[in-house]
Amino acid sequence: MLRKFLLSLILTPAFICLSGCQVLRSLSVQDIINGNWDNPQQTTSEVPNKTFVATETKRPTSIVVCRSHQCAPAKLSMSREYIFNSLLQLFDNNNYQRMLVCEADPQTHTCIENYITLPVYVGVVPTKAYIDYVKITDVIVGKKGASLDLILNYNLTYGGQVAECTPAKTLLFARTVDHVIMEDSGYNCKMTTVGITNVKTVFTIDYIDLDYGYIGGHYSIGLSGPAYGGNNNYMILRLPRNAYPLSPALKAPKNKAAENYSTGVIGNATKTIEKTGNYAGGVQIFPLAKKTNTPVDETTENTEEKATE
Repeated sequence: MLRKFLLSLILTPAFICLSGCQVLRSLSVQDIINGNWDNPQQTTSEVPNKTFVATETKRPTSIVVCRSHQCAPAKLSMSREYIFNSLLQLFDNNNYQRMLVCEADPQTHTCIENYITLPVYVGVVPTKAYIDYVKITDVIVGKKGASLDLILNYNLTYGGQVAECTPAKTLLFARTVDHVIMEDSGYNCKMTTVGITNVKTVFTIDYIDLDYGYIGGHYSIGLSGPAYGGNNNYMILRLPRNAYPLSPALKAPKNKAAENYSTGVIGNATKTIEKTGNYAGGVQIFPLAKKTNTPVDETTENTEEKATE
């Protein structure tokens, strides 16, 4: 035993010089004495790793826009103003509606799950948070006409509970035809009994379907506070209405006055007034008695005189 202990004391300085002091952090005194340099003892009270690897949000090389059931890169035949106006019409048509959120495949733009998943720590408990829809509360055009101010309400759930979150003031702007971003300044959620959790979202858009009301892109959502964590992935916002006008201009029929005369609408209305004395608006007409001057027949008068005699 003494020989083994002396040998470990001799070899320890040499091992430190070769490996550095960083290795000693994972070794206990018993490991050093027994010479277990390769397989240190694992402690059951090991603190779980709370570090989240945050990857950079991908910037799309080109935005794909679908209209009239045809899809093409926007930079080939569209301008920044057209992209912005299309998104304005899309959000304005869906004001006060729910946008369904789903985890999607960036290549096929199809939903994989009906929600997005955020690995978080609520206090010291690891769990997962989910967002399945976002409600649009208001849509306002920016002062310079190059941005949209949106008020969004995220439905955030975690561990079978619904978080109480404040509305998120979101800015959507199209800097170029290939750079369209939707981001917010952060909104607060009540997820623990003590403290408020702040949530921030960045959404880079690379897919717009005007026919079905789909918006796709890479997102980055982060939480800070008593509950913290986040995730980066690809998602699609599914709006219930498309981006086309809801009330198109109706065409008036040709020669409507002549058509009314030919079908007898005016004549029928006049006959109705003469019979009932009422207009369609409910105003009653009091007709005057008509006086007719009919000639008196002389033979009739003579017959009546003889009858009286």
